[in-house]
Amino acid sequence: APAMLITLCYLYLWARWGPRSAALVRSTVRRLHRSRCSFTFCARQPHPGERVWLRVGGKVFCTGEAQFLDDLNRWSALLISPAIYPEKLLAAEHIAFVTESISAQTENLQRGPDSSKEIVKWSDFCSPLAYKPGEPFKLIAEASVDNFSSLGIAFLEDRLQMDNGMVPHRIVSVHLQESALKELAQEAPSVKERSADMDAVTPAGKSGLGRGEEEKSKLEEGREHEDEASSVSDKETGAGDHHHLHLSSCHECLQLENSTIESVKFASAENIPELPDDCSSKEEEQEDECLEKGMKRTNLAGKPPNILIYLGSEAAKARFEQVKSILRECIDAESYTIYQLHQEQVLRDPWVDNSLLLVIATEEPIPEGSHKQFMKFLSKGGKILGFSSSFAFGGVRVKRKNKVGKAVHELVVSKKDSTEVKLNLLVSGCVFEEGMKEDASRVKTLSRLNNADKDPVIVHVTCGSSGGEAILSQAHLELDSNSVDVQTEEDFNLLKLSNSKRYEVLRELLTCLGLSCECREAPVLTPLHLLSPDEEIHLAFLKWLEGNVDSEGLRASSKVSLKFVTSCEPRVEVTPSLMPVITAMGSFSSPHFSLQTYQQHLQTKKLGKILLFTEVTTTTMNLLDG
Repeated sequence: APAMLITLCYLYLWARWGPRSAALVRSTVRRLHRSRCSFTFCARQPHPGERVWLRVGGKVFCTGEAQFLDDLNRWSALLISPAIYPEKLLAAEHIAFVTESISAQTENLQRGPDSSKEIVKWSDFCSPLAYKPGEPFKLIAEASVDNFSSLGIAFLEDRLQMDNGMVPHRIVSVHLQESALKELAQEAPSVKERSADMDAVTPAGKSGLGRGEEEKSKLEEGREHEDEASSVSDKETGAGDHHHLHLSSCHECLQLENSTIESVKFASAENIPELPDDCSSKEEEQEDECLEKGMKRTNLAGKPPNILIYLGSEAAKARFEQVKSILRECIDAESYTIYQLHQEQVLRDPWVDNSLLLVIATEEPIPEGSHKQFMKFLSKGGKILGFSSSFAFGGVRVKRKNKVGKAVHELVVSKKDSTEVKLNLLVSGCVFEEGMKEDASRVKTLSRLNNADKDPVIVHVTCGSSGGEAILSQAHLELDSNSVDVQTEEDFNLLKLSNSKRYEVLRELLTCLGLSCECREAPVLTPLHLLSPDEEIHLAFLKWLEGNVDSEGLRASSKVSLKFVTSCEPRVEVTPSLMPVITAMGSFSSPHFSLQTYQQHLQTKKLGKILLFTEVTTTTMNLLDG
């Protein structure tokens, strides 16, 4: 009885005062948005000088002095609609604002918005302009006066849902300087349509140190740290001293490394992600800005563009290469890096937060511990593509059907544009059972067998509110007519005729999972520049080089040879195996990196004094090899 009384009292108070709270927010924003003040919705106590208009639980709506944002150098631009121009955004009827969000784990938050209330999706009420990864994750957006008010009200009432699955922590209106805004608009090319799914918004990004293949997976990180530390140590202390930097455990070395990376971040026009507190990574600069030709899709949650292939206990390299090859033929290979996720790595390595897509390509039963990790990956916004796997969730079950068997069958695939594609594929012998009624909204059948029972063989299943989703297929989309499982000449011919449609369907599914399947021409490789913020150290290093290169200035190694030259000579070609290194600093100029800014922010005694810079290279991992 007391609980019911409290509930009734709450409903009465909300019915009486809830609409008034919303009206108060709307009227305040409408009345004051033309003045030089800022509106803040946050979960903290107001600062001195701020006027509190409304308190809802532990959250407040207040106004204060105008917040100006005139430097967007460290922000990455998002695709900007042609309708959003500086003059429109700076007009009185629009409000620019920053939304700060934090990961649920930061404050041990295990739930999103209150599901019993009407959820307001952030991207439905605003147009995103730029983002800045880290903790908190920051997004600049613009909205009409009323839509801005709606977002604030939803925040106060715990109804606001961020598209990247994070928890909104603060919304504050800002005044964008016209010059900064126009710079931002120029950086992001216009598009005719912006995807409603914020996970598919395309940040504009420029290729810095590396292409898509460059993004280093943390699966390999531990082994590479020791090698890299040794190389750095030898150069810093002299050839005769060997003092390894224990980057994964030594606090002093981690501080030095973080300082060096911070100085690179300040000096670079690229937006390099914040270093996690518990990780001493040497991650490459992410391709967060626009390659001058075309756009790269990425994930707003900030996941590195790593694709992992899980083959269970099967360790055959041929199988991995087979799956990797078909994926590379379908996706924009310059934007993603593909690795194998071994069985022993599933529970051991930190892949969950550092991968965009997991491909499960094994018919083996999935161990319980691995299944839990895969579900954790989905709950954090990960994507899964299953090839004839036993992995299933969310009311979907895999059922073996003897009538089907492991054979070639005709499928009917429903495409996003409502058209259908008929093709023949090798089927595992299993089909999917229809999901339970309460899960029907999360499950969508994408393909059925063209038989009397119309058995589902490809399904799309969503998971949670963080954007996690999986496409599970009992058809072997990764196998062609040359597969050992193809027994008859008739089956061989059927698969061969359907081969182009198989690629079409696979690209459709990968695009549905948010990957870019637009093939782009690889950018031209550029020479390296040997730089130092200290001229004496630069000269000393050049003197050391004299005794460590041949008469042609060549420093050869097993993977890539460096040819040291004083200036860029047209006749010296840049190839993946031969990289010219320009040693004269006077000739260095790049719009993407400032050596002077780097020097101002570098606070180490030795580390980071010698650096190699290039705008485009195949990989930086091999440059110091040997």
